[in-house]
Amino acid sequence: MVKGKFITFEGCEGSGKSTQVKLLAEYLDRNKTDYVLTREPGGSPIAEQIRKIILDGSNTAMCDECEALLYAASRIQHIKEKVLPALEEGKIVLCDRYIDSSLAYQGYARGLGQEYVADINKKAYELCTPDLTVFFDITPDEAFRRKNGADLNDRMEKQGLEFHRRVYSGYRQLLNVYPRICAVECSGSKKEIHEKVVMLLKEKGIIN
Repeated sequence: MVKGKFITFEGCEGSGKSTQVKLLAEYLDRNKTDYVLTREPGGSPIAEQIRKIILDGSNTAMCDECEALLYAASRIQHIKEKVLPALEEGKIVLCDRYIDSSLAYQGYARGLGQEYVADINKKAYELCTPDLTVFFDITPDEAFRRKNGADLNDRMEKQGLEFHRRVYSGYRQLLNVYPRICAVECSGSKKEIHEKVVMLLKEKGIIN
């Protein structure tokens, strides 16, 4: 029986998501809360190897279906090897990206469709449905301005602004489908955004 809480974090490239996850981890450290910090793709040794293939900027020939299946393969390995054991121990798991990334990037932006993406991720989602998903709501136009453009060594970041606009649109549609997804508006300083995240987790009963 799963005793812990599974919290996932989503957002477009450059949304500040990873920074905010780390700030939350530091907050939990200060408050002596038992947690595990992880990420997707990756998070476990085999899944990290798959991550390298997915994000390698030289893999320009990768087809959309291959990309989606690699994410799904990385995900189920990560869930079984790292996430489930932590949840069974009663820990809070903070995961930087999860299935909603696949739904937004491959389902919407790549045009593979929600049914296809949901089907290849069905087992992982059944094993680990998030208790809460925090979506860092900022448009890709603003996000890339903040980070001074895309990282050209990252295959996903260099897909072009129109692609990332479709990703953002996908996330906005997911907000209307899954009540577990809560948007955090990303105006203000890093500290102010962090405070919004902490307040949200308190409101949802994740932390005290």
